[in-house]
Amino acid sequence: MKHTLKLILVLLLVSAGSVLAQTTQKTGYVDSETILKQFPEAIKAQGELDNLIEKWNNQIDSMTYNFQQAYQNYQKQAGNMKEDKKTEEQQKLVQQQQMIEEYKRSKFAQGTGEIYKKQEELLKPVKEKIFKTIEIVAKEENMQFVFDKTGEILLLYADPAFDITYKVLDKLKRGK
Repeated sequence: MKHTLKLILVLLLVSAGSVLAQTTQKTGYVDSETILKQFPEAIKAQGELDNLIEKWNNQIDSMTYNFQQAYQNYQKQAGNMKEDKKTEEQQKLVQQQQMIEEYKRSKFAQGTGEIYKKQEELLKPVKEKIFKTIEIVAKEENMQFVFDKTGEILLLYADPAFDITYKVLDKLKRGK
């Protein structure tokens, strides 16, 4: 009986130990902001986006300047205009203002503007490459989980020993 009890106890301890060994998980994290600021392909894509935004903003500035000039001209001449001419000029000004607003919406509207489509087009391949490299490094380091330090998930503490940001960045830069 004692022998059976010892055997059961040993079996319980061994199985508990193997369960604990199986549930030990290695976790790491990356700082995606650092990767995006230092990875040449991400820098290039962001540069293209910035140039496009600057071009569109310059176009908006030009359209706005032209509108302001037309409005000032209208104000100067409104006193000498016939009523039908005033109405015609007012309608032109309203159309001009609507064109500016429509241009802004087409380029920058939340979720539907051209900038979001272009951002997806330029950054999607970069993000896919980063995620694939994170997966490779995580597997090399035998990690079950990798968190993004700058992402939606709040990370209150991170031991630098588990930071794989620069390993991922190194692999991305070396093209491996």
